[in-house]
Amino acid sequence: MRPRTLVAAGLAAVLLAGCAQSVDPIERLGKKAAQRVGSYGPARADGRPYRRWGLAAPLPEPPREPRRAAVGRGGLPPVVRRVRTSDKVVFLTYDDGAEKDPRFVDLVRELRLPVSMFLTDSVVGPGYGHFARLQSVGASIQNHTLDHPALPGLPYPGQRAEICGQQGKVRSRFGIRPRLFRPPYGTYDRTTLRAAADCGLSAVVLWSVTAPDGTPERPLRAGDIVSVASGETTGPTLTERTTRVLREIQREGLTVGRLDDYL
Repeated sequence: MRPRTLVAAGLAAVLLAGCAQSVDPIERLGKKAAQRVGSYGPARADGRPYRRWGLAAPLPEPPREPRRAAVGRGGLPPVVRRVRTSDKVVFLTYDDGAEKDPRFVDLVRELRLPVSMFLTDSVVGPGYGHFARLQSVGASIQNHTLDHPALPGLPYPGQRAEICGQQGKVRSRFGIRPRLFRPPYGTYDRTTLRAAADCGLSAVVLWSVTAPDGTPERPLRAGDIVSVASGETTGPTLTERTTRVLREIQREGLTVGRLDDYL
């Protein structure tokens, strides 16, 4: 090889080595962090996302093979206020869809919370995209009527239109047909049960505990269905109210189960 060629080759090698050494260290760190974190974002970098949300420990995994509740009588769906189970689980439910807290999506995703959202079309309004994001990270989408009327006393066609109409809305927005129905205000009559059955719903879900500001009204027990206040408020956000409930769940030695698996 000629001397000039050797010099050129040596210079090229030095330049390449320098380029390799000058790669931005932040970029290298970012690539390594991305490999550690995976698809759950920065809060999972140390494998302990629960700390971000003020929890003392991770929530235990719920049972893999939960027992299903008994069916209703006479072809009507059962009305469930509390799940009969010896599993150490409670169930978190949210109504209407007025509050669209973006941090709540992060909370559900990072803690893998199997929450149930009972949506009303007239309340959700143009905010279905928010609940599609919640569904994509594991939330369950269920039926809470089109317009949130008090159902008892309404004739069958009116009740059926409210319930079946929301079934259609949820199907068009999310590609699913809900199995669970929560009547507005927790009130119903036999006509409600008949309309719910005719709309393809398998259970009417009420609640056994409320948590207006995130603090349950009484100590939690296995099988409790918790209604977490989820309207627009000037107090704690939906995320803050939920983390308060989660701390109470941990104090009682419980975890969060998926309501769909038990009904």
